[in-house]
Amino acid sequence: MAHTKVSVNRKYYGKVPLDRTGKPIPKNLWPKRRKSSWEVRWYDSEGKRLSKSFKDRKEAYDHTRQLQEKVNIGKADKCSKITLNNFASEHKRLMVGQVAHSTLKDHMRALSFFREHVGDDVLLEKINPRHAESFVAHRLTLGLASATVNKDIRTLKGIFNRAINPRGYLTEGTNPFEKIKQRKLADKPPKYVSPREFVGVFEAAGNPWWETFFSVAYTTAGRRDEILNLTWADIDFENWTASFSPKKASTKILFWEPKDHEIRQIPLGDQMIDLLTPLQAEAPENVPYVFLTRSRYAAVMGQLKESRWHEGKNLTNNVLREFNTIRRRAGVGPCTIHDLRRSSITNWARKLPAHMVRKLAGRSSLDTTMKYYLIVQETDLRRAKDIGDDVLNAGLTDQIVTNSSEKRGISSRKVDRAKRKAID
Repeated sequence: MAHTKVSVNRKYYGKVPLDRTGKPIPKNLWPKRRKSSWEVRWYDSEGKRLSKSFKDRKEAYDHTRQLQEKVNIGKADKCSKITLNNFASEHKRLMVGQVAHSTLKDHMRALSFFREHVGDDVLLEKINPRHAESFVAHRLTLGLASATVNKDIRTLKGIFNRAINPRGYLTEGTNPFEKIKQRKLADKPPKYVSPREFVGVFEAAGNPWWETFFSVAYTTAGRRDEILNLTWADIDFENWTASFSPKKASTKILFWEPKDHEIRQIPLGDQMIDLLTPLQAEAPENVPYVFLTRSRYAAVMGQLKESRWHEGKNLTNNVLREFNTIRRRAGVGPCTIHDLRRSSITNWARKLPAHMVRKLAGRSSLDTTMKYYLIVQETDLRRAKDIGDDVLNAGLTDQIVTNSSEKRGISSRKVDRAKRKAID
């Protein structure tokens, strides 16, 4: 049977004091005359006895109460020791396949900067909030944007959480980045590409490949990698849908997973089908990808065969550069391919309920969808203004006050009086 009781024992040390006759004092006098400490004892999940000493009795019992809760749920094991350098190497090895390649690159980048600041040989358990604060201050003095430093804070906080659970290198509540606050940023409204601007970009595209690519981005809210990894098998011409789905590695297909790791099925409109149909008819044989040319597909598969291809490489190069060239030719202001996704989600939000928008967009959180993807436009502001005018000018019924159904509108005289008062 496992030991689950945390105990406190008084531990005496040093020689036993002598009385006036030169004999050792009796044990009942030890608490007052002999040096001692208070030792907290418990057993870990493998039955090994552990202990920790305190000079003060109250401090020992306070620790016992906290420790007992951890023992009850099996989280009182002694942490293993590991240096930051070894932890970083282990993290890179363990996270392969657990997160996207780009996410792992962000992890290793943040760890590399943190290692440069605190040193490779520091023990993980010795890293404290002062190290975290010092790192953040150092990054800011380099002139980095607050958004970049905030990303470092979020990334390192998540990594150190993994050091606590499941890896057991740190105890609960000892994440050095846990209470490091992110720097406040002024909310920058994301760019909305209006239908008129999209038509301009579409007409400036100049070839069916770009026309179809832009249309897929603007009508399906697909991320760039999701669109580039579309295969003809993902397009259902009978049911008019496109599926952003994970790909298993084969002799013709590269392994790939979408960001949300889920299959997302998006309905396609008439015009989208009209664009995809001739593109499929002219597609090169034995090339399963919708947006890969024969030469690019051959180059990618050649790198794969020679073990020079890795997850995270772009299936098609220079997409953003070409996009910027086309949108400048169309006279459209600065925007990105991801802004086409945001604009698509905003267009959906005008007609569809919020939970449906979240599902189609492939976001796990409705709050994230609302914060980063739904864009307030001038038409929305005008609509809000009209609603306010309607409320003020409407005939309102207050049966509690008037006990009748008489309308209580705000007269134009009162409005004029309020305007004159504001001017004065």
